[in-house]
Amino acid sequence: MDEKMQFDFLDEPTIKGFPELRWTGKRPYRSTQYFPAQLKEQYGSDKDGWINKIFWGDNLQVMSHLLKEFRGKVDLIYIDPPFDSKADYKKKIEVRGIGRTNTDSSNFEEKQYGDIWNNDEYLQFMYERLIILRELLSDTGSIYLHCDWHKNHHLRMLMDEVFGADSFVSEVIWNKGFRGTEAKNNYQLSHDTIYFYTKGSNYTWNQQYEEYKDKNMSRYNKVDEDGNRYALIKRRRTDGSVYYGKSYPKKEGKRINDFFEIPYKDICTVPILASTSSERSGYPTQKPEELLEILIKTSSNPGDIVFDCFMGSGTTQNVAMKLGRKFIGADINLGAIQTTTKRLIKTAEELKDEDDKYTGFEVYNVNNYDFFRNPIEAKELLIEALEIQPFTIKNIWDGELDGRMVKIMPVNRIATKADLESLKSNLPYQTYEKRSEENPDQPVEKITLVCMGHEPDLKASLEAELSKYKLDIEVVDILRDKKELELKRESEAEIVREGDKLVIRSFYPLNLMQKLSLQREYVEDWRQLVESIMIDWNYDGVVLQPSKIDLPDKKEFVTGVYDIPEDAGNIKVKITDLLSESFEMEV
Repeated sequence: MDEKMQFDFLDEPTIKGFPELRWTGKRPYRSTQYFPAQLKEQYGSDKDGWINKIFWGDNLQVMSHLLKEFRGKVDLIYIDPPFDSKADYKKKIEVRGIGRTNTDSSNFEEKQYGDIWNNDEYLQFMYERLIILRELLSDTGSIYLHCDWHKNHHLRMLMDEVFGADSFVSEVIWNKGFRGTEAKNNYQLSHDTIYFYTKGSNYTWNQQYEEYKDKNMSRYNKVDEDGNRYALIKRRRTDGSVYYGKSYPKKEGKRINDFFEIPYKDICTVPILASTSSERSGYPTQKPEELLEILIKTSSNPGDIVFDCFMGSGTTQNVAMKLGRKFIGADINLGAIQTTTKRLIKTAEELKDEDDKYTGFEVYNVNNYDFFRNPIEAKELLIEALEIQPFTIKNIWDGELDGRMVKIMPVNRIATKADLESLKSNLPYQTYEKRSEENPDQPVEKITLVCMGHEPDLKASLEAELSKYKLDIEVVDILRDKKELELKRESEAEIVREGDKLVIRSFYPLNLMQKLSLQREYVEDWRQLVESIMIDWNYDGVVLQPSKIDLPDKKEFVTGVYDIPEDAGNIKVKITDLLSESFEMEV
């Protein structure tokens, strides 16, 4: 495949005079580059030539990959993107046989992702992704964008600009009621907003109804010739005369309105997830399935393609599978990929006898070096390993090292010239002017860019565009220049064949064990630290296709001993620990 294939976006809205949101460094996004995807795992098989797809990687690059095959073919998009909530989201770890370990402790934090942005970065981030989402959406398709009070006013304007104001259909309010966020000196923050836009006027719409609850069913005390209950109701003709007519209970119920309420109100009951809910995956910001069920039923039909590029715990994909829709999902966080995979495997098993469901799915990597578990921890590990002095106040720099300002570029992929745009738009140019006047022979700034691979002309590009100033720029490529850094400790295991049995004698997830030692948790059995074990009895050397999946309930342990089939060949074992880190070994 041509990895330099370009996709142009030329059909931008031609509306003149519409309000437009501006920010520092706003730049058009008219084309993107094709990025290859590597198939890593497959669960189940295709149905009617289709198999669902999950992608691990930056969703901008994932969507650029999808454009080649799915441009204009996605029927429904739901996204629950970052809210710019100024928070780091963490996961609580359940050590099997011990209980919950609270990761709010400074000694043991399992951060899933950070939601801390400066305004310009966030708006450009969302703007670029919305443009590609519009390209993927079909002419009859719909998109739902889930947000809250932090940025809903900005996101509404972005959606108007990208999709066109005439494409706005509705604003849905999900009221979480008394379980909302507590706020001091403010009204209780108890609702989220979901914006509903379409690609065109001929969009899919399946009216949904709530169950009708008639409090006076006793009045329907008569039965017609078909066995249906009815009541005789007094009515008046136009001439004033009175007669009695038949009245039947409403079967389809009330039309669902745009206000989704929690159960104590008799409106549209969509509860937030209780701490004891069986749906809970342990992933922060997880949304209830009932919410997605309404949206998917309303705006798609069985067999349609549903897409979510901020996948998280995989609620969209899980509900789509249950409702007989095809789906595609993406997330940059490996923990999200592991959580979603585990969830889909269980749902596929429950639906195995239903022929109308698309239960098979594949897992891909897109332009990913498989180096870090998630971006937020990656930055912290780099700061620690390179001995960078971090700044306590957030600005464009991540820290300082030997008198140089340090900027850590994207950690899950190569750094590109486009990644420099946010940096360039936020540089202190007035300060540079002053420094240049005072010391014309000295650099106005010494800059170190830390990256995980980069375009060959990255440094030259930055120097050329800022040629007005004398800059001292260096690029540190971790994959090339700092290979000796031990940024994370690999897991270890002893797996052997004993006759017709495959036996896992021991498993040491060293990162997890180090964190547990700081918590002083005592682990007696390695199985207490294992989320799942998957075994491919005939591994082809490329794609893991496990036929043995040991995925116990929360209070149970994996088996650790497995019967080897007679036709087994090259065996590959994948062990996933409680931090969603995986160890893979061929036996």
